Amino acid sequence: MVVTELADGSHSGDLTEEARYYDYASTANPLFAGLIPPVPYQSFSPEFFERTTSGILPLDVSEEMKLPGPATSPALLANFVRIVNGSVTTTALATSQLFFVFQGSGRTEACGRIIEWSEGDFIVLPAHGHAVHHTEGEAGMYWVHDAPLLRYLGVTATEERFKPTVFQHSKAEAKLEQIVSDPVAGHANRVSVLLANSNFPQTRTITHTLWAMFGLLPKDAVQYPHRHESVALDFVISCKPGCYTMIGTELGPDGMISNGHREDWKPGASFITPAGYWHSHHNESGEDAHVLPIQDAGLHTYLRTLDILYSHPDHDRMSHISQKP
Repeated sequence: MVVTELADGSHSGDLTEEARYYDYASTANPLFAGLIPPVPYQSFSPEFFERTTSGILPLDVSEEMKLPGPATSPALLANFVRIVNGSVTTTALATSQLFFVFQGSGRTEACGRIIEWSEGDFIVLPAHGHAVHHTEGEAGMYWVHDAPLLRYLGVTATEERFKPTVFQHSKAEAKLEQIVSDPVAGHANRVSVLLANSNFPQTRTITHTLWAMFGLLPKDAVQYPHRHESVALDFVISCKPGCYTMIGTELGPDGMISNGHREDWKPGASFITPAGYWHSHHNESGEDAHVLPIQDAGLHTYLRTLDILYSHPDHDRMSHISQKP
């Protein structure tokens, strides 16, 4: 027994009590060994945004992952927020909070500021727990923050790494149109705007932990499979029937996903794309669609662990997009 004497003369107890020793081969890959559950496939219906009363719906799969909840991935929690002719207060012990305005207009009181917003805007708040959101009509928000990461680390956010920031829909849409009209970027495998904060010039991410993309899925397009080591919490902004994502672990000889899961899109729906899984996006609707993936890729990019791979070698720099005739 190893016992340490404290300064006041008392003893701290046996310092070997919590020590464990394992064989490397049985422990090096906890997922393979079944010690830790994988991030599950899960989709969330947009019906919550049709409620006639205000409320918050955590998109919680913590039970499936066997971790303290609520959580939508090991590091992030996504929520649907509905506000009907009144106010809703959101609270998160997080370093970063992102609100996407799916419906309506109103204002938010947070961090000593009053923030006006309307449909399509993005609001990002730093380490600050409470925000009060008001609307005189009806509004819906998609809210993602990194509280599960802090909960796992056993820490509290004490420093604001950035100011409250608003990304206006009009400016994001103008940038997207500029990309579409570019002869090179407009034919990339991902036609999208990455939302970034000037405080993080190396990662070019919306916060130091969060990554967010305002993405276009053009009509009659197939965006070829790719994968990365961060979990994606995808939110469908707009689409018509015929848009879907294929998700899976296997690729066929043609470089497309085989034996995969098809996730059909609906405006206001959200779904989880687990880390390391191949996924491709398909638009057979005849009209353009828009999607908002949010990931903990700000952290992964800083750690140099994001590791984006593409199924088609000539797409590894997003240089092409497949257009159906």
